Amino acid sequence: MTRPEISAISPFFIVRDAVSALSFYRDKLGFEITFQGPDDDPFFGIVCRGGAMIMLKSVGVDPLPNYKREPAARWDAYLSAPDSDALAAEFASRGVEFSEPLKDTHDGLRGFEIKDSDGYVLFFGHPRS
Repeated sequence: MTRPEISAISPFFIVRDAVSALSFYRDKLGFEITFQGPDDDPFFGIVCRGGAMIMLKSVGVDPLPNYKREPAARWDAYLSAPDSDALAAEFASRGVEFSEPLKDTHDGLRGFEIKDSDGYVLFFGHPRS
């Protein structure tokens, strides 16, 4: 029997302000806003770039990134970036602040970390070959 494929997973982040969070992902990280609503007062949105999709929702509670619960588990999302060097250069040109610079990590990855506007830690990188 053939096993059904799962082709992607998308994190769902609770944010302080959906419009602000959507703007950060669009303006700083180059994502496209593919949905926001409702039209009169958006509290939910979706951003996409390549195969990555992130859902953002404001529900009246503070965001709780992983590192605030457990410092050893600081990433909230891993985004596969085959050319993390070029992506880091693009982000730097947009004025993105890195929480960890581009480097080879102790666990066999090459990449960098940023904190988004709500403190979620995103790692952009790939396994070293």
